[in-house]
Amino acid sequence: MAGHSKWANIKHRKGAQDKKRAKQFTRAIKEITVAIKENNQNGDPDSNPALRNAIQNAKGVNMPKDTIERAIKKASGADADTYEQMTFEGYGPHGIAFFIECTTDNANRTISSVRSIFSKNGGSLGTNGSLEFLFDRKGVFTLDKTEIDRDFELLQLELIEGGAESFENHEDVFIIYTEFTDFGKMAQHLEALNIETKNAELQRIPLNTIELPLKESRQILNLIEKFEDDDDVQNVFHTLEFTEELELALDEEE
Repeated sequence: MAGHSKWANIKHRKGAQDKKRAKQFTRAIKEITVAIKENNQNGDPDSNPALRNAIQNAKGVNMPKDTIERAIKKASGADADTYEQMTFEGYGPHGIAFFIECTTDNANRTISSVRSIFSKNGGSLGTNGSLEFLFDRKGVFTLDKTEIDRDFELLQLELIEGGAESFENHEDVFIIYTEFTDFGKMAQHLEALNIETKNAELQRIPLNTIELPLKESRQILNLIEKFEDDDDVQNVFHTLEFTEELELALDEEE
């Protein structure tokens, strides 16, 4: 998919480099809780597709089975946490647009935190809907290539039948893109093919990206990290171009 590869690459790299396992687990537990709450307290993954997806994503960050089971049990009970989903839009330095997705049990805290991160790092919080047009919402499915035992060309033909729009073939993962409306269809199609996903989510892909010098790009990456460090933040989308220079610089740090 033209223009998506470099953006997806930085998402994948940052996920691989993220050592903050506790925060990953917190976000996965929130996804499980929301999946159960929004489906009438249904804690049965066999009849709750959203929960099946949340469980698979939890496994993708290596959450232990017993931790997943405890999260499901708690979210299915009367004392389950109550979360609401919120989105924020704004600009960081150098004209880079941000779209932030949050899941929170305290809206005032989240609003204050997101506004503070923007203002303390040369950015500004905008009004909802002001920047949404800069992103295209897509279904994104990541497969672990070591778990795929079939010909990739034939697999792509099968996936197109399930609504696949485009693909990316990386060294260790295979990424499928669908239209937003085909997310559920593709999830069901992969289940029918007995293919487990490493991760499946709706992402906001930038329609256009901005290329910055290395120093300014690092400034934006630092801002992304500050957002991701906030427990209420689930996803951070932005319009920074992931250049070869930036990729090489990050490679040297590994």
